[in-house]
Amino acid sequence: MAEQQIRLGKTDLIVNPIGLGANAVGGHNIYPDMLNDETGKEVVRTALKQGINFVDTAYIYGPEHSERLIGEVLKETGQRQNTIIATKAAHKLVDGKIVMDNSPAFLRTSVDDALKRLQTDYIDLFYIHFPDEHTPKDEAVDTLKQLKDAGKIRAIGVSNFSIDQLREANKDGHVDVLQSEYNLFKRDAEKELLPYTTEHNISFVPYFPLAAGLLGGKYNRNTTFQDGRAKNPLFTGEAFIENLDKVEQLRSIAQSKDVEVAHLVLAWYLTQPSIDALIPGAKRPEQVINNLQTLNVELTAEEIAVVDQIFR
Repeated sequence: MAEQQIRLGKTDLIVNPIGLGANAVGGHNIYPDMLNDETGKEVVRTALKQGINFVDTAYIYGPEHSERLIGEVLKETGQRQNTIIATKAAHKLVDGKIVMDNSPAFLRTSVDDALKRLQTDYIDLFYIHFPDEHTPKDEAVDTLKQLKDAGKIRAIGVSNFSIDQLREANKDGHVDVLQSEYNLFKRDAEKELLPYTTEHNISFVPYFPLAAGLLGGKYNRNTTFQDGRAKNPLFTGEAFIENLDKVEQLRSIAQSKDVEVAHLVLAWYLTQPSIDALIPGAKRPEQVINNLQTLNVELTAEEIAVVDQIFR
């Protein structure tokens, strides 16, 4: 397998372009019927053994539990120095309800709490997970800049920010990474977010890159869904049939390269400006190994254009 390393934007973080999205590791609130803790830890161990050094987690995965399990694996394997850890915070429980908080006091506490759970004295990339309604975004990012200067974090990220919120957050040029939804079916980010991140050398990390599995090439017209996909417009009625037809058009390109459709799709993202790395999830160790096949895919300019056109 190709051994690749890439720099995230203007940071000094050097990562394998295929990372690990760890919301299924300890994320029992997200996947209640799934993963026991040992399987989750084995997913992380496998990633580290296979040369994945970019692990993405968050306070809300669990909550707190994903960070704890990752911290345990890093301690037992002695791999902390070789691993780029990204985590996020914004969720706060108030009177039994989750609200978003980007206030300086909340962010400082969140970083300190995450450091304890991860059993480390620095976090490589810390994101504001969601915007709140009251904190000026430049003020929130300035707090993270102070924590960066203090050595508690190495790079500053924001997630789920609109273009206006991103501009405000990056007023002083301190934002290093934006994490936002982007895939071949949801390309809104191409209008303003991706041009902005490209212009300002901000790394763009897409989430839901396979559109809840639809871009993986494993479904057909007879596939039915019992989870949230049953109400997702991408998965219902005529739209679902049309979407399957688009995915099917990718199969011949994927087969010519002896990879799965999912690998082709992920490789296509890595050809787009400012997308330096991806964080596909994994619920089993073998999925981690499978995701790495993406690094073997080399696309020609013509193939990149064909994929673009199918989903235009």
